[in-house]
Amino acid sequence: MDLAWALLASEHRVPDWFRDAKFGIWAHWGPQCQPEAGDWYGRLMYVQGQPAYDHHVKHYGHPSRIGFLDIIGQWKAERWDPAYLLDRYRKAGARYFMAMACHHDNLDLFDSRHHKWNSVRVGPKRDIVGTWERIVRQTDLKFAVSNHSSHAWHWWQTAYGYDAEGPSKGRRYDAYWRRAKQVRGKWWDGLDPQELYTGPTYVPPDGLSTIAAMTAWHDQRDGQWLEDVPPERQAFADQWLRRQMDLVERYKPDMVYFDDYQIPFGRRGLEAVAHFYRRSAAWHGETGIVTAKRLNGLQKRAIVEDVERGFVADIQPQPWQTDTCIGNWHYDRALYERDGYKSGRDVIQRLVDVVSKNGNLMLNIPVRGDGTIDDKEERVMDDITAWMSVNGDAIHGSRPWQVFGEGPTKPPVGSMAEDEAKPFVAEDIRFTRKGDALHAFFMLPPSGEVRIASLRDARVEQVTFQDGRPLPFRRDADALVVTVPATNFLVPRITLRGRGLV
Repeated sequence: MDLAWALLASEHRVPDWFRDAKFGIWAHWGPQCQPEAGDWYGRLMYVQGQPAYDHHVKHYGHPSRIGFLDIIGQWKAERWDPAYLLDRYRKAGARYFMAMACHHDNLDLFDSRHHKWNSVRVGPKRDIVGTWERIVRQTDLKFAVSNHSSHAWHWWQTAYGYDAEGPSKGRRYDAYWRRAKQVRGKWWDGLDPQELYTGPTYVPPDGLSTIAAMTAWHDQRDGQWLEDVPPERQAFADQWLRRQMDLVERYKPDMVYFDDYQIPFGRRGLEAVAHFYRRSAAWHGETGIVTAKRLNGLQKRAIVEDVERGFVADIQPQPWQTDTCIGNWHYDRALYERDGYKSGRDVIQRLVDVVSKNGNLMLNIPVRGDGTIDDKEERVMDDITAWMSVNGDAIHGSRPWQVFGEGPTKPPVGSMAEDEAKPFVAEDIRFTRKGDALHAFFMLPPSGEVRIASLRDARVEQVTFQDGRPLPFRRDADALVVTVPATNFLVPRITLRGRGLV
């Protein structure tokens, strides 16, 4: 395996477009957005005691009768306007766009040759990925796709369970009993539900009598983040590879995101990466970008590391990416109602921190089931757009400086760490360099004299504010001192020039 990774590393070079882009936007959108009840709805609607289960029983019925299959049937994307959304993303400074191609729910959102459960045959009856791709190619954006389907085989095992408590105790959920022969007259006639739900592997045994016992059963088996399959499920891995290669051949993406720790399914996953690199070089003249998570040193040279909802401590030697969301990955109406989204400032602070450390930010703006974004998301987009119109030149095409920045706030290191992060303060500063200019971003607006210790020995000859006006500065024993005007700008910037500065 190490030899295969070494071969990939020897053939791969991160293309300049990715290093220059810095900011991408992701439509993490599929049928799980239809209930507007948050992330992982498909799995958690079958877990008694979870909010998704309660939501499903209240709004749709018991999951023994009305399953996720029926949610797919209700998902029509009737107000989806991809041209409008892509125009919004581009104006907000995104330089690449990523479409979700298949989540853990195992519904291909494209015209799949190897999986009948796809969005052309069911749900919206549209090629979601193909529509995004066609419009993206009419712009200067790069096109990316995300594939989460390698986990479907274990993720769906909750759908084979049952209520451990309550009036429906012991009644098996729909995946347990639905079969192709039962489809006559149904909207899904001609399809096998077991091909969607992937078939039984970790079916809970009869007799689990408490919610805690059922939860423990799943947590110890299918609730693990598994990157391989048991010997009896090798056919699933083989089909995954065919579906992934079909996705690449049909839509010629510039980038592929795998929601995996390293690469799924061993050599099959490495074959998928090699196939994409070969085809990308033929189509685009350079190898594309593949991202995955929790990579070792060799793997970071072969593909790009993605740090989901997380941070790194310092400038990374290899380009990397963090992916995050202003809310939950799948649309969550309750989060909207309690004003739970990240603010525009939150997003911009995150972008600046990531770029200062040689990374890119991939941001998800949750899309509702009908294909729209809500008014509060529009306001976040407005804030990002306004900021990027002033500061995009210091982000796009930039590179890290000698140090990423300074300040008292130390973000927690690693993935899934956002909830542990403390708010930035005005003394937190981040740097980028571009051409002959060094840019310093203040994570909160300062006022008056600002001390920048990292520049105490720098040969600074000129300092300007983000609007171009010159600013007074001086040097004392341990800092460059700049007088910065008062501003309400979300994350203000100054630009410094001088011999040998960059």
